[in-house]
Amino acid sequence: MADTCGQVLLGSGLTVLSHPLMYIKVLIQVGHEPLPPTLGRNLFGRQVYQLPGLFAYAKHIVKIDGKSGLFKGLVPRLCAGTLGTVVHSQVVQKCHENDNVRLPGGPQKSQAGSLEHVVNETTKEMIARSCATVVTHPFHVITLRCMVQFIGRETKYSGIFDSVVTIYREEGVLGFFAGLIPRLLGDVLALWICNMLAHFINTYAIDDSMSHTGEMKNCSQAVTGFFASMLTYPFVLVSNLMAVNNCGLSGGLPPYASVYPSWIDCWRHLSREGNMSRGNSLFFRKLPAGKMYALEQKRFF
Repeated sequence: MADTCGQVLLGSGLTVLSHPLMYIKVLIQVGHEPLPPTLGRNLFGRQVYQLPGLFAYAKHIVKIDGKSGLFKGLVPRLCAGTLGTVVHSQVVQKCHENDNVRLPGGPQKSQAGSLEHVVNETTKEMIARSCATVVTHPFHVITLRCMVQFIGRETKYSGIFDSVVTIYREEGVLGFFAGLIPRLLGDVLALWICNMLAHFINTYAIDDSMSHTGEMKNCSQAVTGFFASMLTYPFVLVSNLMAVNNCGLSGGLPPYASVYPSWIDCWRHLSREGNMSRGNSLFFRKLPAGKMYALEQKRFF
């Protein structure tokens, strides 16, 4: 219990600190570009439009809503983080308890570091994360919609209780789980890619006789985690877009987004337009000259 409380406090602190970054990333994912790009050149001398980065975007939000405006949607996100930590901890504990209960003559426990052990541990983690994601997804949806209200200056989702009533009245129970499937798929794929790559690197590329073996293995885990998140980013993008799709807010309607019948249609649309990595970077946001980034920016070209 003490470990769970510590995780909740640490997670809440990190959530507060990182919230402005997520807020800006979500607005970019939706396609909101309120500031005009500037024409410049890249390292190869090619003309590119440089889109505003993190600090320019944050300055724009502060100018309109003040510093507190950078924390829209923080309360439901904190609720999601707290509930997710508790659910994840409880599910992991149950999985380990069931794993320790073995019948006489049953299969022996897999050796630590073996492929079987990695598969078993990854499976437990997958179950725990999936349960936490499903339980907390309604808060995630509310968080995203509170953020996207910045685009049209709406106040439709002004609090957790009011948001719950609004979503249930307009979309029913399924509205709380908009975008859940791509989010789950992305989480599961990222987890398996990260753990399996790290296992093979640690087993076949790092010799135990080498110095600083522990640090190298931890580094490989971090690198594979970053690589996995890059590969599965399109699932995050599609999930967030589907969470605000056709919800009555300007950010979920044309010209920012089409009304997608399903997340697969959203994926195909983004793929055709070459926008599968939109919002993946908050600093080096360059656009080849002559290419439209969003309909909102037509006045700049």
